[in-house]
Amino acid sequence: MINRDVKNRVPLQYGLKPDCMEAGCDEAGRGCLAGPVFAAAVILPPDFRNGMLNDSKQLSESQRNELRIVIEEKAVSYAVASCSPDEIDVMNILWASVEAMHRALAGLSTAPEHILVDGNRFRPYLAIPHTCVIRGDATYLSIAAASVLAKTYRDDYMKRLHEDFPEYGWAKNKGYPTAIHREAIRQQGITPWHRKSFALMERQLTIDFCK
Repeated sequence: MINRDVKNRVPLQYGLKPDCMEAGCDEAGRGCLAGPVFAAAVILPPDFRNGMLNDSKQLSESQRNELRIVIEEKAVSYAVASCSPDEIDVMNILWASVEAMHRALAGLSTAPEHILVDGNRFRPYLAIPHTCVIRGDATYLSIAAASVLAKTYRDDYMKRLHEDFPEYGWAKNKGYPTAIHREAIRQQGITPWHRKSFALMERQLTIDFCK
């Protein structure tokens, strides 16, 4: 896990349009072999500042858990939602991620006037204008906050699933394609929580020698 030096990095911006009610959106779990994809939507107050908040991938687990408490306490509104492995297999992971974001936005108690989305693909939500931002979770506070919530909620979910399927190591790998996870698939097969549309096993590479 990479941790940025908080003292030396450029502080995240509040938002793209600080004069309106803006929701940041991000997802967690796109690259996993198992488990749902989670997404969060967060509206932060205009005076919100936090020197630790950053892209969740740049934070330790303890930092993320600490920030989750702060975000949930300070946010004007927040919501977390998910799409199941079966839905991922039907929609594909990109559009399942977007659908999870839509569900999170629908769960907000306050309707946003603008939506900030991490990444470069999104489908319009209602008639609310949106802006896609590559590396948005390292640029805007609201997207970073959404990335923290999506990541921590998904990690907690995978830890609970681990109790029923301990051989796959989900408490540690959270469903990502680690060697332990792939070996468990090879030995035990797949579970109802695996994404069947994904390449669950690495392809065996062979070399044919011509005589």
